[in-house]
Amino acid sequence: MTVTDRDPLAHEDPRRLAEFEARIAAGEKIEPGDWMPSEYRRQLIRMISQHAHSEWVGMLPEGAWITAAPSLRRKLILIAKVQDEAGHGQYLYHAAETLGATREEMVDALLEGRAKYSSVFNYPTLTWADVGMIGWLVDGAAIKNQTMLAQCSYGPYSRAMVRICSARITESRRSPLSRAESST
Repeated sequence: MTVTDRDPLAHEDPRRLAEFEARIAAGEKIEPGDWMPSEYRRQLIRMISQHAHSEWVGMLPEGAWITAAPSLRRKLILIAKVQDEAGHGQYLYHAAETLGATREEMVDALLEGRAKYSSVFNYPTLTWADVGMIGWLVDGAAIKNQTMLAQCSYGPYSRAMVRICSARITESRRSPLSRAESST
């Protein structure tokens, strides 16, 4: 095993790598046209596409309950939430596309089992209460986690996360089981 086999950055130009790392340390955003190490690009594509997949898969449990929601108002809330999740996925797929990945490649990887998504969406939502509780817990955790991601070094991902975090806060206020809705 060579050094290059163990260190994915060993083949990178040391001067460019040092400049890149200095930019990151200084808090600068890396943009699509900027030089970046191939491993940084590869890992960003993996992470952003996994995040995009999670947004799309995350709308499935809630989408399945749209027709069974206990009131028209709650149906409308779920429709809006599912639409928002699809939009979040679109923002994220676009951010990954700026790195050279195609949406088709990313979705094919998901459908063929070569890519992952957040496993929390594998839990069944057997009752209306499950929909509300899982949504509330997942959105709460997402707001916490994604607020930190909004500070990441890759500009397109960071900007997508700012937009998504803003939407998540709005979503949390219109949760299907929010206090304002609990009596209807």
